[in-house]
Amino acid sequence: MEFKQVIRDRYSCKKYSPRQVPEDALGRILEAGRLAPTAKNLQEQHVYVCRSPEALAKIDETTPCRYGATTVLAVAFDKENVYTYPDGDRQSGVEDAAIVATHLMLAATDEGVDSCWINCFHAQLLHELLGLPENEEILMLLDLGYAAEGSGPLPNHFLRKSLSETVTDL
Repeated sequence: MEFKQVIRDRYSCKKYSPRQVPEDALGRILEAGRLAPTAKNLQEQHVYVCRSPEALAKIDETTPCRYGATTVLAVAFDKENVYTYPDGDRQSGVEDAAIVATHLMLAATDEGVDSCWINCFHAQLLHELLGLPENEEILMLLDLGYAAEGSGPLPNHFLRKSLSETVTDL
């Protein structure tokens, strides 16, 4: 798929069919995340693939936003392996994990797999339920699967501000 089409076709799926994401497609999606740039190439991300009934039940304990997805990726980063910027006020973990997550999301669209970026979840509870290492922080969840029959983008998906409202030339 051409990149422009990936950008146009991607939307946040809110209702999934029970169809599983094939292993080969999931592998290509995960590889796209692995190739994402990170500050100083620290690669502090860790992606947890949740698709067993037990793992999905843990996801469901922390969010109402799985929407029936058969696979959920929990994107985390190692808080002890981040770049601290020269101003000393910011570190790279959140933005690096967000870049990785964006690569995952766009690669899913390229594979014909629907997705939804989830920020509405209890991160600390999920961290505990999944038994993640203390040094890791979950940034977001990415639902993956195939849209249920009759579902599609929400009506407001296509409403976009003009470039003149979002870009300033200095």
